[in-house]
Amino acid sequence: MKYKVAIFDFDGTLADSFPFMASVLECLAEKYHIRQFRNEDIPFMRKKHPRDLLRQYRVPMWKLPFMGRHVRSLMRKNIEMITLFDGIDAVLKDLADLGVILVLVSSNSHDLINQVLGDELASLFAHFECGSSIFGKQGRFKKVLKKFQVEPTDVISIGDEIRDMEASKKMQIPFGAVTWGYTDPEILESGNPNHLFHSVAEITTVLAGT
Repeated sequence: MKYKVAIFDFDGTLADSFPFMASVLECLAEKYHIRQFRNEDIPFMRKKHPRDLLRQYRVPMWKLPFMGRHVRSLMRKNIEMITLFDGIDAVLKDLADLGVILVLVSSNSHDLINQVLGDELASLFAHFECGSSIFGKQGRFKKVLKKFQVEPTDVISIGDEIRDMEASKKMQIPFGAVTWGYTDPEILESGNPNHLFHSVAEITTVLAGT
């Protein structure tokens, strides 16, 4: 088996929350007095680093925790808008059957993640690190390495954003970029991830070492 531990991101990797996020951008701009988002901005946004987007839309760092809580509140009221990507359930079950330790690290909240996963899939995860700041994944990865007493090379981090890749590289953890999430695939590829997944099924293939 190629990796002992698989650390998954949630939004944009396991769950398709992009339609929900797109639907609340205007509300966020009005409530927090930041630059208005437009639908035609979305392709541009998918190509940018999160820090560049914060500058572009004039979002000060101190507002992020408040915006995050508001987004999660709206998400709870519209949880039906967020679904798992097709095939994710089968991948998680296959990896668990192979003996891969599944971990989830996300800035989203544990209760929302569990609602979307459901009890059966949630039970496949050995550990959750939820509620991290959007730039706080490196510390969460460090906690995972310590908890499971594994070397970085025994772990793969799987995500859809530049910040996921950067945190993985800082911890020397191999990174698998998924092309169906928030970030433009060409941008992810330019960052030289260890793996670039074009389909959900490829995750099982790579992690099974077949």
